[in-house]
Amino acid sequence: MQQPQKTQSLVKIGLIGAVTGVVLGAGYALHEINKTRENIALEGTQAEITLLKYKPPVTPSRKIASPVDTTGLNVTLFQYQTCPFCCKVRVFLDYYGISYDVVEVDPVLRKEIGWSSYKKVPILLTKVEEGYQPLNDSSMIISLLASHLHDKSYKVEELANYYPSIAMHDEHGKFKYEIINKYFLMFNKNLPKDRSINDITEERNWRKWADEILVHTLSPNVYRTIDESYRTFNWFSEVGKWEEYFPLWERMLIVNVGATAMWLIGKRLKKRHRLKDDVRQSLYDEVNYWLRAIRSRGTEFMGGSKPDLSDLAVYGILKSIEGCDAFQDLLTHTKIGIWYNGMKEQVDTHSGSVNLSR
Repeated sequence: MQQPQKTQSLVKIGLIGAVTGVVLGAGYALHEINKTRENIALEGTQAEITLLKYKPPVTPSRKIASPVDTTGLNVTLFQYQTCPFCCKVRVFLDYYGISYDVVEVDPVLRKEIGWSSYKKVPILLTKVEEGYQPLNDSSMIISLLASHLHDKSYKVEELANYYPSIAMHDEHGKFKYEIINKYFLMFNKNLPKDRSINDITEERNWRKWADEILVHTLSPNVYRTIDESYRTFNWFSEVGKWEEYFPLWERMLIVNVGATAMWLIGKRLKKRHRLKDDVRQSLYDEVNYWLRAIRSRGTEFMGGSKPDLSDLAVYGILKSIEGCDAFQDLLTHTKIGIWYNGMKEQVDTHSGSVNLSR
C-alpha cells in the first residue's frame, strides 16, 4: 500500500516543479518583454546631463601637478591605470600640461564610482561654477576639453550639452546610450588658422579607428594564454600601485579573478573582432597600417611636426600595454618604436602647453 503513495508524491513534486518552472519562465519572459518595450520607448531619447552640487567623498589616490598648467581647470580622473581609454585621457592631460587628481578604481568592486549611474571608466569630474560636471567616455572627454582649450569662453558645463547621450540599439541589437558626436570638436565656425576641414575630418576618422579597430587587438594579445594573462595583471598591479591603494585580499581578488576572467574573455573577443589565429599578427597589421599612413604624409606624426588628437589616442592605447609581452613583441616586429619614443617625449615634456600660452 506504500508504493502508490510514493508514486503520488513523486508525481505531485514533479507537477509542482513543472508549474514553478513555467511560472518562473513566464515571469522572466514577461520581464524581458517589458524591458524590450521600455528600451524601444526610450529609443532616440536623450539621457539627462547630471551636474553634481557636491564633490563625491572619495579621497584621490594621487595628485599630478603640472608646472606649466595655465588652463584653470580643476579635474579628477576616475580610472584604471592600464585601461586604454583611461590612458588616452591621461595622455591628453599630460600633453597639454593640465594638473589633475587621480582616483584608482577597483576594477572588480568599483566602489569608488558608486556615486555615478555611469559604471565605466574613465570619468572626469570637473569643477564648474555651480558644482561638479561629470564627463563620461574618453573620446567625448578629449573632444570637449580640446574645444574648451581652443576657446575658453565656452565653459565646460556649456560644452557638455553639445555631447548628448542618446538611447539606441547597436548593430548587434544591444540597447545602450551612445554619444553620437563624441569625435567632433566644437569650434563654432572659428577654425584654428593652421587647420582645414579636411585635416580635422581626417583626424576624427583616425581617432574613431583607434577606438573601433586598434583597441580591440589588445585584449586577445595581452591575455593570450593563462600565464600571459597573470603576467599582465601582475604588471597592472605594479604600475597601478595597487599595493598602496587596495588591501591584500582585494588585490589578490583582482589579480586572480581578473586574470582568469580576461583569459576566457580574450578568446571570445578574438572571434568577435575576427582576429587572425595568431593574434599578434592582427596587432602588427593594424600598427603597420597606422605607420604607413604617417609615412605617406612624410611627417613625424599624423598631425605633422606636432601630434594631433589621433596621435595622442593611438599613443594612449598602446601605452596601456607598455609592460606586457605583446608590446615588446610589437617593438621587435614593427617599426613603431621611433614614432612611439617621439610621442613619449612630446607628452612627457607637456609640449602641447606651448600652444595654449599663445
